[in-house]
Parts: sequence; structure tokens; C-alpha cells
Amino acid sequence: MSELSVNHLLGIKYITEKDIQLIFETADHFKEVINRPIKKVPSLRDITIANLFFENSTRTRLSFELAEKRLSADVINFSASQSSVTKGETLVDTVNNILSMKVDMVVMRHPNPGAGVFLSQHVKASIVNAGDGAHEHPTQALLDSYSIRERLGDVAGKKVVIVGDILHSRVALSNIFALHKQGAEVMVCGPKTLIPKYIHELGVKVETNLRKALNWCDVANMLRIQNERLDISYFPSTREYVQQYGLTKELLASLDKEIVIMHPGPINRGVEITSEVADSPQSIILQQVENGVAIRMAVIYLLASVSK
Repeated sequence: MSELSVNHLLGIKYITEKDIQLIFETADHFKEVINRPIKKVPSLRDITIANLFFENSTRTRLSFELAEKRLSADVINFSASQSSVTKGETLVDTVNNILSMKVDMVVMRHPNPGAGVFLSQHVKASIVNAGDGAHEHPTQALLDSYSIRERLGDVAGKKVVIVGDILHSRVALSNIFALHKQGAEVMVCGPKTLIPKYIHELGVKVETNLRKALNWCDVANMLRIQNERLDISYFPSTREYVQQYGLTKELLASLDKEIVIMHPGPINRGVEITSEVADSPQSIILQQVENGVAIRMAVIYLLASVSK
């Protein structure tokens, strides 16, 4: 069996295109498993996984937990708000205490960029980055690419536009890395204030006009405005943002082709996307959620194989 080239999933920039394809092939198998009447396999019966979430999360945490349980792993859930971290314990001490309970893998979300990389250098366990600040969110990018592959047959050669708050988005950065590695073209679209200065260094196109961006692309990945990360006002008002960057049924209908609509969630309905668009046949948002479990099963399974 092929193996991943890494012992951790810290970010898309650390893995190869061959790793991505191996994860997708493994996810194909697990997708078939989770659609059976009995959705569990005994693959990781001897593995214990700790989910450490130092930031709020609903979908990602549930998706990881479901993936782990589908593989028959033992699961420990840890929420920082109810832990000794609030008493001043360091990240390494927290994790080492958990590892002394014989944990094999740590899935971690953390507000600080690079927290997963730091941890991987200090503890003996495979680390899966479930989001570190505004840096990376690798499993989201993998499930997004996997969903494009499922709908359009291949990622290579496709034109993908990422719309919205690029500046604060770990999803955008991981998607740019993943799409480029698979041979897709990438554009970002949003207000100039929400597009990072370094974006050209990543080899992506920049467009501030949503209609032009949509006419260019095959796939539009709509990001929400991350109000919890906005320390200053980056645009005059939500109403003005909606007028310029909100995706409506009318706008979609006026394009000269049919495009695929994605969203990493949670959706702010009526802001970046209307309910009519989110629930339309062009939308693959619910498929992304289903594929998230299969992708996370694949990542955990492959990392457990490497670390044995």
C-alpha cells in the first residue's frame, strides 16, 4: 500500500500532489463505507485520538469525531475553555499530559498560526491541524478539492474563484495551495481591504468585480465574512458588501454558463449567499459536508498507518 510522505497533516504546503491523490483514493473507499447500512470499520480499533479544540468549532469537530468513530478509534474530546489552559498551563504541557494517557494522534484547532507545527516538534504523536488562526485548514481544502473532483471529474485545468474575506481565511490559503498542486487556476475576489498584500506571490489572479469573476470561473467558493476576526471595519456596511459580493439567484441566472457553488460553512444566509443559491442544484455545500467525513477518515487512517 502507498504511504503518505509525512507523519503529520500540518498544512497543504507540506504535502505533495501524490499525497493528495492517495488521500482521495482512500476517501473513495471510505465514502462507500459510510453509505452502507453498517457504517463502521474496525481499522483503528487500537488507536486513541485526542481532539483538542482551543477555538470554537461545530462542523469540523463533529466531522472529525464522526470520522474517528467510523474507524473504531477511541476518542477523547478536549475543550480549552474547560481545561487547565485557563489556569496558565502551556500547550506542550497540556498535550504531554494527554499523551501520557497513551494517545496516538492529536487533532488540534488553535487560534495561533503555526501551533500545529510547533507541537509536532515537541510531542511524540501524529498531529492533524484542524485550523490554526488565519493560517491553514488542510482538511477543509482537501474536502473542497475532493468535492470538485466528484462533481466535475477532475481538478486539473478547472478555474476556481474564492470570494469574500481572503485576508482572515485559513480556508482560502489552504485551498490556493491544494488547487495549485492539482493543476487548477485560482482567482480571489473581494473588497481590496480583504485581499492580502502578498496574494500575488501565491500566483493567483485578483478581481474586485464579482460578475467578472463568476464569468471566468467553473467553481465559486463563497467565504463568509469572519466578523470575529474583524478588529476594524474593512468595508462600509454589511448592506454594501451584500450589494457588491452577495451571490443571488438573479446573478447566477444572468451568467452565460452554469457554475458550481461551494461554501465551507457556516453560511451567513443573505450575506455572501442567498438561501435560493445555497439550496439550488448548482450548490454542492451538503456534499462538501458528507465528503468531509470521508476525507477525515482517509487522513486519520493514512497517518495512523505511517506512525505505526
